[in-house]
Amino acid sequence: MADGYARATGQPGVCYLISGPGLTNAMTALGQAYSDSVPVLAIASCLDEVAATRGQLHQMLDQVGAARTVCDWSECANDAPAAYQLIDRALAEFETKRPRSKAVHVPIAQLEARAEPAPMKRDVVADITVSISPAIKELCAGAKRPLIIAGGGAVGAQVVELATALGAATMTTYAGRGLCHGYPLDFGAQLARPSSQDVIASADLLIVLGSELAEVDLWRRSLGHEGPMIRVDMDAEVLSDHHRASHPICADAVGFVADLLEAIVPMETSGWTEAEVAAAIATWRAEVEAERPGIVEVCDALRAALPDDAMIYSDMTQFAYVAKEIWPMERPGHWHHPTGFGTLGYALPAAIGGAVARKGAPTVAIAGDYGFQYTVQELGAAVELGLSLPIIVWDNGKLKEIEDSMVNAQIPPNAVIARNP
Repeated sequence: MADGYARATGQPGVCYLISGPGLTNAMTALGQAYSDSVPVLAIASCLDEVAATRGQLHQMLDQVGAARTVCDWSECANDAPAAYQLIDRALAEFETKRPRSKAVHVPIAQLEARAEPAPMKRDVVADITVSISPAIKELCAGAKRPLIIAGGGAVGAQVVELATALGAATMTTYAGRGLCHGYPLDFGAQLARPSSQDVIASADLLIVLGSELAEVDLWRRSLGHEGPMIRVDMDAEVLSDHHRASHPICADAVGFVADLLEAIVPMETSGWTEAEVAAAIATWRAEVEAERPGIVEVCDALRAALPDDAMIYSDMTQFAYVAKEIWPMERPGHWHHPTGFGTLGYALPAAIGGAVARKGAPTVAIAGDYGFQYTVQELGAAVELGLSLPIIVWDNGKLKEIEDSMVNAQIPPNAVIARNP
């Protein structure tokens, strides 16, 4: 729910957890938030002493270390000033670094003790001034077929304005869907299509904004580019990966795009055509229809029925896999999917958090019949909160994606048929 709230608002989501199983029950969600760069802060109680005493309620061998396996960091606050400082650190890093889940643990004796009030919150300077080098200007001026790939880190950036000025085509990751809606040279969220690398290879300049270009974005190791790549990301680790950007820039994509727009001279023509973009999209849609028959038409019908501003939270289910590719989003940040960690049971609690954050705006959960069972108990929270929350269950009576993968690998499909409980 904290993850869903954070995605809906762009503000940190905070969850309070009890010691032991409270933390372990939340670790899957914390791992999802880490994987998808969502600002979630977990504050958990912990036992005061575990080395000399055994058999305590909720006792773990290493609670702080367990959380560290799925969070950006996990630390114990042994007094109130430490707790205040760690919380300030988490909130500051959410504003200035790549946002990822963090955990603060507070011993029970400290929770029960008196403490001085928290100090005043310090303002964090998050603006990064980007210097557009002559080399970047020259690359942009000389490119005939530039291609912009925009990820979730580019939400809020003037991507369409930049593409128009450069005469560039665009693609987005799943997290960046909606950034380029209505732009005639937008290929959509089709990076995972194998033949997308042919399109990428035909570009003479690649500009990647706020994307890991991870395995779950591409489902192949090579992006396919042959020309220079300007890559902008807040995470220095991303900039040094195997994609080997010729011009890595450690900066926020929003500020970089604004500065680049001021530095370049708009192009009057483009080396891309609307016809080639439309042809590629039609080919990819046909491929999706052939791979998972019947689902595309259901996606089209549901899209026609939903309000434009509906926010959707989906689970790991074939319906969502199809929709992520062929469902054009009207605006960014309105379809949330557990892409990186691949968590079953994500959709319902995350949608509850999103519905709370958006106060009556249309919010929808989409889950598979297996995934829905992971967190069906959260219906109680939705009812307590009085939420209007449509829940669509893609019920094909089986783990269809797993069955298909087993059949394709010539393995007898075992334990994939569900018995309705």
